[in-house]
Amino acid sequence: MIAEPVVLRSQLLRAIHGFPTRSGGCSVGAYASLNCGRGVGDEPTRVDRNLEILARRAGLRSASELRTVHQVHGACAVRASPSSDSVPADALWTDTHGMAVGVRSADCLPILIEDRRSSRVCAVHAGWKGVLFGVFGSAVEALLGAGSRAEDLVVAIGPHIRACCFEVAPNLGLRFAETQGVEVVPRPAHVDLSAAIRKQAQMLGIRTEQIDDLTACTACDARFFSHRRQSGQTGRHLSFICAPAARANS
Repeated sequence: MIAEPVVLRSQLLRAIHGFPTRSGGCSVGAYASLNCGRGVGDEPTRVDRNLEILARRAGLRSASELRTVHQVHGACAVRASPSSDSVPADALWTDTHGMAVGVRSADCLPILIEDRRSSRVCAVHAGWKGVLFGVFGSAVEALLGAGSRAEDLVVAIGPHIRACCFEVAPNLGLRFAETQGVEVVPRPAHVDLSAAIRKQAQMLGIRTEQIDDLTACTACDARFFSHRRQSGQTGRHLSFICAPAARANS
């Protein structure tokens, strides 16, 4: 019997959402157990079943209601559609009631954004390249372009590799310090990706109290898949957020 998936949630987000741990699926070995990533070496039938398990956990009728994108570690943000899973992008938004958007990760940052004034929600995948390229800013700009206001956005940063474990080449550490600020590199060649996102958010008009950072480190905590800890052979989490019914403007 498969255990119920364990899904972490943010206290700031009101929409149905989740940052799943790796438990509660049917995959085995390095992919045990709620692997939602295709093309990583897991059996496709197990991945399909895991996606259905997660969809039910999210309150969806089936995994077909959960939209994703073809992640490329870039900065493109797109609106969800039935074909968006083949679109090269790293941020996906929707305002369609009942539709869920999600991103896959295994050390990268999964970021969920909700507009508390409307039904717009967005899921963002941000690896170190995406952080430098500005994928979070692209996601926020897409929401603003659709009518959202920065003061209405709330942001949840999910579990990812933290500065304690994210050691990079010295030149990359210097690049982060020069472009994102010295506080993003708390010690030589160790990068704090969430600090970079929080700083970018504030520059976009999103206040500190509008940001929730779930503090787990995927590389430290065996509850999560970690590309670095597992030397590349690992599963993928699928963090998601569902668009709520339209809200009255205020």
